[in-house]
Amino acid sequence: MGRITLEGVQKSFGPVHIIKGADLDIPDGAFVVFVGPSGCGKTTLLRLIAGLEDVSGGRILIDGNNVVDVPPAKRGLSMVFQSYALYPHMSVRGNIAFGLKMAGLPKAEINQKVEAAAATLNLTPYLDRKPRELSGGQRQRVAIGRAIVREPKAFLFDEPLSNLDAALRVQMRLEVTRLQKQLGTTAIYVTHDQVEAMTMADKIVVLNAGRIEQYGSPIELYQKPANLFVAGFIGSPKMNLITGDEATQRGAATIGVRPEHVAVVDDGQGWPGKVVIAEHLGSDTFLYVDAGTLGTLTVRCVGEKHLSAGDAVTLRPEPNRIYRFDSNGQSIFA
Repeated sequence: MGRITLEGVQKSFGPVHIIKGADLDIPDGAFVVFVGPSGCGKTTLLRLIAGLEDVSGGRILIDGNNVVDVPPAKRGLSMVFQSYALYPHMSVRGNIAFGLKMAGLPKAEINQKVEAAAATLNLTPYLDRKPRELSGGQRQRVAIGRAIVREPKAFLFDEPLSNLDAALRVQMRLEVTRLQKQLGTTAIYVTHDQVEAMTMADKIVVLNAGRIEQYGSPIELYQKPANLFVAGFIGSPKMNLITGDEATQRGAATIGVRPEHVAVVDDGQGWPGKVVIAEHLGSDTFLYVDAGTLGTLTVRCVGEKHLSAGDAVTLRPEPNRIYRFDSNGQSIFA
């Protein structure tokens, strides 16, 4: 079991409040991603759960037991860091087995667990290699293997793919997701990359300045953002946000429309503008359009759109895909 519950969790460093009362319930077996901009408190919150930082207030429960006074080694959690933190003088086998040896497990049991983890992670051919002989993705798999063999109640991932190149990140993203589903172990994954969050998570926690702005499934956050911050953070490219008369006419202080919900039309009925930049990606075309008082709007067109900088266009948002926000930045749901 690996249910993790936060009740009013706070963390302060002197007079600076980093986590400002976090309430959260993570079910057993869920893959939950903490996401937010740099400095929002996501890594601090993860370290509080791990026991690497002391809480300033509130409770952290693992399977119903308050663990705020329990040392990290006794919480039954395994952490995978951004840096692989492998022992360079040890083989892959030695790195994966290290924690089990420290725990005093019999050699036969250690070998069985290491072999099983290596098979799961496609590391069997590399068990006798040193970390310097491995690629970045292989090193990260070794770090994950070291966590797996402990059979923890939950995995804690702290931006584990940040050091990898773009193509390898996509590959490892798929591998980590597949592995978590295969093992059925609760996972908390920290990232600043909202695309990673959207593609990997069962549920996402959006953090901002030490507060949880919204907690829900990726599609819930995409379709029903609670406020302007979530609306602007979730989705790639970012949602277009418009103030002024256009918003006021729709009964809002701000309206939002996602780039994929804005069409380029030929009938002249819509928002006039001029293309500033056109990015042709083959599968998609991204247009950045100067729409006058509405600002620069981003438009995502499926496939190739034969437009270039300087072209005049008319944009029309899908009427049922326009988001409205009040003067406090909170969503107005019809």
